[in-house]
Amino acid sequence: MPARSVFITGATGYVGSRLAADLLARGHQVRALSRPASSARVPPGVDVVTGDALDAASFRAFVRSGDTFVHLVGTPHPSPAKAAEFRRVDLPSIHAAVSAAAAAGVSHFVYVSVAHPAPIMRAYIAVRQEGEAAIGRAGLTATILRPWYVLGPGHRWPVALMPLYAAARLVPAWRPGAERLGLVTIGQMVAALIRAVEHAPPAGERHVIDVPRIRQAAP
Repeated sequence: MPARSVFITGATGYVGSRLAADLLARGHQVRALSRPASSARVPPGVDVVTGDALDAASFRAFVRSGDTFVHLVGTPHPSPAKAAEFRRVDLPSIHAAVSAAAAAGVSHFVYVSVAHPAPIMRAYIAVRQEGEAAIGRAGLTATILRPWYVLGPGHRWPVALMPLYAAARLVPAWRPGAERLGLVTIGQMVAALIRAVEHAPPAGERHVIDVPRIRQAAP
């Protein structure tokens, strides 16, 4: 697999820190955007770009033509109570990322959206859909991943819902929703992101990776 030049926003977070370290271990060149206060949390060996994920002007010069741009900035532990934060952080960050990526002429844009439609988390879904729309308007070659909830350390409460998921999959009318809004592990999510980085769609196309395909990415 040829080495990629990868620019990551959100590389100090729950998913991003694992992804950055694994990409580096696989021989890719990784640069990570970080606020000054968080730069020590960037995995060793990753090149740090100091800037503000909400302000494209603060990092645009460090995004290169041909990069794979992975956008992972988002409100931690999203819940319906955080609707204002989604619009204050998540939405401007994806607009800044798309602006910087389009200006640089990146080869591939990877975005973690969310599974939809769903009966809850409407504000979160709306913001992520706006992010997907911004990518489309910019004409970026893109891979969009749509998990529902990523299980891992500190993120395990939905495990209690697994019997309900199993029951729902037995009812034909409910099965599609249960699959679309299913749970994935942090290992599956990182593996799916690595696969996205290493297997870009044809130029100008946009690929969507849903929960069943995220699960299939893990070895």
